[in-house]
Amino acid sequence: MSVDIEDMGPIDYLIVEFPGSHMTGEGLPLLVDLVDRGLIRILDLEFVRKDSDGSVFAVELRDLGGEVDLSVFEGATSGLLGQDDIDEAGTALAPGNSAAVLVYENVWAAPLARAWRRAGAQMVASGRIPVQALLASLEAGESSTAPGGPAAA
Repeated sequence: MSVDIEDMGPIDYLIVEFPGSHMTGEGLPLLVDLVDRGLIRILDLEFVRKDSDGSVFAVELRDLGGEVDLSVFEGATSGLLGQDDIDEAGTALAPGNSAAVLVYENVWAAPLARAWRRAGAQMVASGRIPVQALLASLEAGESSTAPGGPAAA
């Protein structure tokens, strides 16, 4: 990459599993829109598959079939992802499924990150709360305050 690291925003990754290796491409225009609006920059986009025997391997875009046009993502690689990362992504997958591994820069946060760096600050932790965990927490909170729930005791 020819970008000065001091000018970059935070870098995140996602692993999105496609059960049965069936990908519709429904979210891909939205991903392109995020890039076009300058909110994110795709650093790497790899597709992986986990066979029924547990072996994990990268899948070329052209090998994903003609169901989804992925040509816009050709060459989306910075070299950050290696075989160790592909293997690690595979541990999150059920056998017979595929996944997209996306590494992206949060371009929208770059000015804030630069300002903090100039002030001597540095990121020491980061995290993400999956939507499923948030929903489970909200549902648990609702059931504990429902009539007859633990809060009523």
